[in-house]
Amino acid sequence: MLAAVCGFTQGRAPAAQKKAAAAAPAKWPIEALKVEGNKLFTSAQVVAVTGLKIGQMAGKADFDAARDRLLASGAFETAGYQFAADPNGKGYVATFQVTETPTFFPVHFQELPAPPRELEGVLLAHDPLFAIGKMPGTKNILARDAKWIEDYLASKGTPEKVRAEVSSIGPDQFEIVFRPDRNPPAVARIAFESADAGHKLVIPEAALQDAIWTSAVGMPYTEAGVREVLNAGIKPLYEARGRLNVSFPSMRTEPAKDVTGLKVTVTLDEGAVYTLGTVAIVTASPVDPAVLLKQGDFKGKDIANFARVGEGLERIRKALRRGGYLDAKVTSERKLNDEKKTVDVAVSIDPGPQYTMGKVQFTGLDLEGEAEMKRMWTLTMGKPFNPEYPDVFLKAIKDEGVFDHLGNSKADTKVNAADHSVDVTLVFKGDDAGKVNRRGRGGM
Repeated sequence: MLAAVCGFTQGRAPAAQKKAAAAAPAKWPIEALKVEGNKLFTSAQVVAVTGLKIGQMAGKADFDAARDRLLASGAFETAGYQFAADPNGKGYVATFQVTETPTFFPVHFQELPAPPRELEGVLLAHDPLFAIGKMPGTKNILARDAKWIEDYLASKGTPEKVRAEVSSIGPDQFEIVFRPDRNPPAVARIAFESADAGHKLVIPEAALQDAIWTSAVGMPYTEAGVREVLNAGIKPLYEARGRLNVSFPSMRTEPAKDVTGLKVTVTLDEGAVYTLGTVAIVTASPVDPAVLLKQGDFKGKDIANFARVGEGLERIRKALRRGGYLDAKVTSERKLNDEKKTVDVAVSIDPGPQYTMGKVQFTGLDLEGEAEMKRMWTLTMGKPFNPEYPDVFLKAIKDEGVFDHLGNSKADTKVNAADHSVDVTLVFKGDDAGKVNRRGRGGM
């Protein structure tokens, strides 16, 4: 934060002049106000928050108070100022330097007894920085703005305790919601209607209701909460049909007629059908990208079924794990061509370190059986560790009938983080008939 400094300068002066200077007023008129560092907000908005005005008599205490008002607004991480003499020598030219808070959220009003536009006007009248699309979500600002709305509603004869909070509306999507500070009614039923009047929904309403029934019915109603349920339960159904722009433009509520609670009617815009374009690995990969894409088995020029795309991405991740990259992460980004109604998928790979095979031990076998296992085990020390190999090995041993009286056996693994190796212990157990023996040697 910049310290407040005065730019007025003086040379050496006689004692009489120094005495006159000491008697000079501590305040001077403000000739100009400037702002530096602002990106989202205009200079006029920032100046309005300071409370200072051109022509006002002001001194250091006034500028300190203006800086404090900027910080209290919640819109700035830092705020400082400097002032210097006006070239004409009549007063101050002050400059405020600000760093804006990086995280802002859109604003939404729910179930309050006043139109949203009216409530926006209330907040804007109190806060020159308020904008419906960019509001800081700090605790003190939310409480302050909620109180402003409460006071306004009380003045209109519709008193309501108001709560403001940051709510999730989708993956990595949040908004600030102002709503009544009381327990909301429960959702009793969710109905769907097409945004295209008279249009029959592609997915029957009963199937849509079944997809969200357990998570939606009985939950306290908030629009953000219902949208979260819709994003998790309904969007995947449409994305499996290539409808990647499905959205829920609006919803309305009314008391349910047959049970206690709300009936929520969701307007559903199903969007257009997209076909799958190219799927490409756009980052460096330790495994041949062509091999990985073949494992993914993506069906280009077909309906963009993103349930199937997700399965393909999981196959790529497993292929990387088989190459020893146990911590591999595979993510994707969609690139929609709205004109052609196609979607390309850019796949990013973070392989992490490669793990190698460490030591292998066999328990529950006699010396001859252990020797046979060592001969059959082919994943030698130092090779890339395939986490599927131990279970595949045990299954083959059982299917080939190598041992008599073989019961349930298992593979235990130990990951060594220091050298990225994996030790394996194969535990062989006999069945109720006796001890594990190589076939043909008999058992006890």
